Amino acid sequence: MGKILPSEDVLVRMQRDVKRALQRDPKKVRWTMVIDQGKCTGCHSCTLGCVAENKLPPGVVYRLVIEEEVGRYPAVRRRFLPRPCMHCQNPPCTKVCPVKATYANAQGVVVVDYNRCIGCRYCLVACPYSARTSDFGEWYTRGTPEASSVVIGRTKAAQGYEMWPSTEYGRQWPQRGTGSPIGNARKCHFCLHRLAVGMLPACVTTCTARATFFGDRNDPESLVYQLLGSPRVFVLKPELGTQPAVYYLK
Repeated sequence: MGKILPSEDVLVRMQRDVKRALQRDPKKVRWTMVIDQGKCTGCHSCTLGCVAENKLPPGVVYRLVIEEEVGRYPAVRRRFLPRPCMHCQNPPCTKVCPVKATYANAQGVVVVDYNRCIGCRYCLVACPYSARTSDFGEWYTRGTPEASSVVIGRTKAAQGYEMWPSTEYGRQWPQRGTGSPIGNARKCHFCLHRLAVGMLPACVTTCTARATFFGDRNDPESLVYQLLGSPRVFVLKPELGTQPAVYYLK
């Protein structure tokens, strides 16, 4: 069960890992992501998939892909580093929240309670990975013909899409523009609403290079458990002692 079949897409293997984890005691599950930096091609499909899945507005990005140039001319190459929330086991962000709106859930995923968040943005400053952002209520269609069109027979399709309520954290939030999460801190949440029904996070499924892996690191049969045994594994800023749940392969 724990092996990849000869012609099987790695996504199928990870899908089984997720479904198996859902059958275990939730308190024993530790959701973990592993990103193979050597495979990442910088296509940004994970970023776009996340934006589409969570209906993110301008300025709100949960999964950046940092690009850098390494080497010396003429041996120069590009290197890419996808950077979601690290979901630290020792998260600095939760310690500074004055209303306890951000915390780690039973599976070790750091989440934000939009109904409690007061928008102070202390957590944005405390995060050493700059993995948090704030929703300032911006709109892609504001000031465009699509937003103010009065042509008979035309619908405001793009604007309507922006107003669809998000399903983050497995909830049907109010129509955008009528309250939370505008004004709140926002961040990657490992697509908890997808995990709850046995689906992989959107960024994992849209990764064209199959460079992003996901599962329960406490499950010896899972792919991420096996990958964490690689000598190529590293985490960002280990000296801070935040103990990230997002690992990288060199």
